[in-house]
Amino acid sequence: MMSVGAKRTLGARISALLSFICGLFGLYVGLTDRIWKLGSIGWFTGGTVLALIALFLLVDGALASQKAKG
Repeated sequence: MMSVGAKRTLGARISALLSFICGLFGLYVGLTDRIWKLGSIGWFTGGTVLALIALFLLVDGALASQKAKG
């Protein structure tokens, strides 16, 4: 069984990985001048939103873990 904050931490890590991948897509689209639906700005914005979600999940998981301990 996973501890209280472990699921949120795992979600934060997955979200951070996805945000990095979105950033790489944005870099690829920007460098190759290809026409994609989202464009480079869209991919970078999506990556930024995912990174913020990862940050919030990480902080929430840490707070939940601290509450469970004490």
